[in-house]
Amino acid sequence: MEHFKALALKFLATLALLYIILGLYYGMTFGTVFLITLIVGIISYIIGDLGILPRTNNAIATLADFGLALAVIWVMISLLTASTNAFTMALFSAIGVAIFEFFFHSYMANILKNPQDRNDQTKRRDLQYQTEASEEFTPEVNKDYENRR
Repeated sequence: MEHFKALALKFLATLALLYIILGLYYGMTFGTVFLITLIVGIISYIIGDLGILPRTNNAIATLADFGLALAVIWVMISLLTASTNAFTMALFSAIGVAIFEFFFHSYMANILKNPQDRNDQTKRRDLQYQTEASEEFTPEVNKDYENRR
């Protein structure tokens, strides 16, 4: 269920972002933007978020998602439209997707953790620490030894 929520969040955010860049700025139709978002979202979720992110860190996964988004969006724009500046459109779109992915990876890192680990973190926050104190600052070691004689 958590993967479905993450995929839905990623799809909606990417759709809004790509519609602003490709739809409103470059005049692409909503259906084309929807199809590009669907393909980019599924491929980058499987390869970037489930494949690369657990094995590396956020920066490497974001760079991989940037390259993946650039390639997929560039090919999709070239195939679906008759635009002459497909690379520029894909570049600006991929930069926007990479910025979103940088923040999305922190959400994904929490999902990919073992549920036991997430519960352990919650338990660790509930610990109450106490300080042990005594009345004397320097112990008198020889006092007991002298009383025994």
